[in-house]
Amino acid sequence: MQENREELSSDHGMLPDWDVLERSLGFKERRYIEELRILTRSTALDCIIDDRYDRIIYIIKKGCMGLAIGKNGENIRRLSNIFGKRVEMVEYDENREIFVENMFKPADVVKVSFSEGTVRIVVREKEHLGLAIGRNGTTVEKAKLLVMRFFGCEIEEVTAADNTGESTVSASVAVSKDY
Repeated sequence: MQENREELSSDHGMLPDWDVLERSLGFKERRYIEELRILTRSTALDCIIDDRYDRIIYIIKKGCMGLAIGKNGENIRRLSNIFGKRVEMVEYDENREIFVENMFKPADVVKVSFSEGTVRIVVREKEHLGLAIGRNGTTVEKAKLLVMRFFGCEIEEVTAADNTGESTVSASVAVSKDY
């Protein structure tokens, strides 16, 4: 993790405190990161075990996503079979808006705004709102975990933009605060 921290240092002031993040990784998280490295030859910067949805979420170093996923998702399937949990991956980016967009892929996020400890996300159209939320809210909960861990913020809402680019209240989805 030391070499990754030096590679990702930047003057943006948006990166997490890597010392705190490294201390928060337990034995299991370190083991899962090492398994990913051995099986895929890619680099994970962080790993979250989400027991609520029985999954492992990897934060993958920028540019290593294809290697981590493997041809036709083969590496994800192999890791999932080894761990007996669903495996999800998010590509890291130094720019926090792009990083948050990556959390919601494949939904088309058009705007991410940070203000006073909250984050608002706008997707291109109503049809992408379902992708952004995910089945049973899994995608938005993944984003909520990562935004809190990396930026100390809460996701306030996820909305869909209308044809003029303005967000529509009717497609607004409030994010639960019970997690």
